[in-house]
Amino acid sequence: MYRVICLLLSILAVAACSKTEKSDNATQIDPERLSSIVKTLASDEFEGRAPGTPGEEKTVAYLVDQFKSLGLEPGGENGSFTQVVPMIHTKIGQPAQMFLDEGGERLPLAQGKDIEVSTIRDVGQIKINNAPIVFVGFGVNAPERDWDDFGDIDLKGKVALFLVNDPDFAAEPDEPVAGKFGDRRMTYYGRWSYKFEEAARRGAIAALVIHETKAAGYPWSVAASSPGENYALAQSGEKTQPVELQGWIHNDAAAKLLKRAGQNLDELRVAARSPEFQAFELKGITFNADLATSVDKFESRNVLALLPGSKRPEEVLMASAHWDAYGQGEPDEQGRTVRPGANDDALGTAGVIELARVLKAGAPLERSVLFAVWTGEESGLLGSKAYAANPTFPLEKTVANFTLDILQTAGAARDVILVGKGQSELEDDLARVARSQGRVVTPESLPQNGLFYRADHFSMARKGVPVLLIMGIAGGADLVDGGREAGEQWIADYVGNCYHKTCDSWDPNWDLTGAVQDISAIRMIISDLGDSTRWPEWKQGSEFKAIRDQSAEARKH
Repeated sequence: MYRVICLLLSILAVAACSKTEKSDNATQIDPERLSSIVKTLASDEFEGRAPGTPGEEKTVAYLVDQFKSLGLEPGGENGSFTQVVPMIHTKIGQPAQMFLDEGGERLPLAQGKDIEVSTIRDVGQIKINNAPIVFVGFGVNAPERDWDDFGDIDLKGKVALFLVNDPDFAAEPDEPVAGKFGDRRMTYYGRWSYKFEEAARRGAIAALVIHETKAAGYPWSVAASSPGENYALAQSGEKTQPVELQGWIHNDAAAKLLKRAGQNLDELRVAARSPEFQAFELKGITFNADLATSVDKFESRNVLALLPGSKRPEEVLMASAHWDAYGQGEPDEQGRTVRPGANDDALGTAGVIELARVLKAGAPLERSVLFAVWTGEESGLLGSKAYAANPTFPLEKTVANFTLDILQTAGAARDVILVGKGQSELEDDLARVARSQGRVVTPESLPQNGLFYRADHFSMARKGVPVLLIMGIAGGADLVDGGREAGEQWIADYVGNCYHKTCDSWDPNWDLTGAVQDISAIRMIISDLGDSTRWPEWKQGSEFKAIRDQSAEARKH
């Protein structure tokens, strides 16, 4: 009998250990699962996951199936797993006729070489005849910083020519502008989207940003990767119509244009850093365009899945990524046309699915978690912007948004990179969980690239929701194998060679240990906040704090 009892106890002990092991595995981020999801989403079958294409239909169906299989509830509209995002896809036809006119002499501008323009207007033809060109410097109107580049100049019917980034991006320490716009950290005034919006508010017919690799944060090949194409929300709700044409002008083409107008681009870059700078019209030269455009209207989809809270389900945490990539383009040297977006952002999407799996497998949280996978990020954060305008869960009761967009694939790291230092209390949470992992937080090394304003979390931030972005290209991680130098090299290789290109493809040799560390850190923060009554706040000095404060009453228990 004694031996029988011992045998039974042994069997029970083994079963208990097996159950514990299974439970532990079920609540850990699995690199093999991440890799498998990316392999599927980045396959040629999904055609580069462009919105409004057969690739979207396959992508949305796959994502919905993943969330359903995990036992999550619908988080979208009308009891579904999706939210409709009405969009338009515009394309400028070829040949695209654009030129500068100098006293009757035509100076052609080649699309993709000298200039990269598109439209987000629902029009079939764009004709611009002898439009004056106004150099607006950095194009900043910031009363709180006592800065106005425009003065009394009238931009109606004219082309606004901008410098990229902020006035203090390249400033020397002794210049008056130094530090006014965050030094090397880009503010929203430095983003091309702000510049286009400001040009539209002032009635400009077109807006061109002079490309500069360091100031833009990416080379001309990225800026001109989809010449003549763009996407926009079909029902944006904006009172101001966008400019008819918007885009980039190559640095060399801009220098030639300004030289013909009697100006020097290098000298103007310095002059525009002065508070006394005022926009001025270029003499003797005008812009012309005669472009046929096609407009396709379609309905894209955000995918939304819900893990309901057990006690306070109306209080919602968000984990998000974007499912879209760049579709198909011109053949590369190997004849590949699909731009699969494996890292940008199939890997982030896989991270959201893994977060959903492990949180569902764990103990129920008191607050709800919404898993959101957006459309149209590459086209201007369109899916997240549409949700922010028409959320399925009130934003004043949305605790925080966590966004995964490009994760490093070079192995374990001693740190996690913080994007947007000084914005919210969530960075303090990140520091705490990093310590528990034996890691530290390192501020982004390239704040001048404005990554805080370039991912989907920004759509939530603009509505006051505290946010935290994990983005592997924000700074070279201190890799266990190779240190900071190896981390910086990974960024240089990825951004320089594969970002938005055909070679951003699934790689079985990826080392996803670092990605697992970062996703796990987000899981720990969500778990902590999920059982908390705490509402993370924006820090003093954040431009989003006042927005959040307006809805404080709704969060009182």
